Amino acid sequence: MDSETNTPRKESAENLVADRKEGIGVCGWILVSLSFLFVVLTFPFSIWACVKIIKEYERAVVFRLGRILPKKAKSPGLLLVLPCTDVFTKVDLRTVTWNIPPQEILTKDSVTTQVDGVVYYRIYSAISSVANVSNVHLATYLLAQTTLRNVLGTQSLSQILSSREEIAHNIQAMLDSATHKWGIKVARVEIKDVRIPMEMQRAMAAEAEATREARAKVVAAEGEMNASKALKQASTVLVESPVALQLRYLQTLATMATEKNSTIVFPLPINMVPGLYKNNGEKKIGSN
Repeated sequence: MDSETNTPRKESAENLVADRKEGIGVCGWILVSLSFLFVVLTFPFSIWACVKIIKEYERAVVFRLGRILPKKAKSPGLLLVLPCTDVFTKVDLRTVTWNIPPQEILTKDSVTTQVDGVVYYRIYSAISSVANVSNVHLATYLLAQTTLRNVLGTQSLSQILSSREEIAHNIQAMLDSATHKWGIKVARVEIKDVRIPMEMQRAMAAEAEATREARAKVVAAEGEMNASKALKQASTVLVESPVALQLRYLQTLATMATEKNSTIVFPLPINMVPGLYKNNGEKKIGSN
């Protein structure tokens, strides 16, 4: 029993193969009968050349006198191939992985870069992959390279670096649409590496560093502004309460004392200095 998925897409792809309702003709049936008679006469020796084994992940497309028989691929199991009249081709339905070599691309902003990737695909219609293209794997491989260059050529370098998933999805959709008639289903496309020249890397690093420095200066300026506002509010509080200023002096002394400094500068209020001078003058006069 054929285990391939019977989807409308598969049917439309298989319809691309010419659907000839006429048979192989009288001469064809005579040749087939002679071939079958030869197999019977040489039995059991002919069994080794006529019986083929199709694996679970494979399908066989049989051509009898040049026509696909019977318009669908053979399922896994034993397959009888008549000598001289039948030719069969095995098709592997497992997922195939192709590494796209680095492609030199000129981006939209005139930057030369090298991009490589990987594409995952599988054959969902064995007949279409055999009858509609001579080498389905090579055709898919070359088309993947061309599509990668065409899509990335319309993007700028910043878009390539920041939107890899979206670009890969677009490439997958384009490949899937182009390989539909070949019986190919593109499962996934990934962009692995984007290589840019060293000069461009240094320029981008300098730009990023300048951006960081500008941001740091903005943050520092905002901090200074917030600090000046806080100092302004603190000065207003200290003017309203002179005792608070003395407490601040004492707190500063306590902080300096914990650091074990050899010299401590004691802040003295300015309004106390005239009183000290006056007292010292009176003492000198009294002593005289």
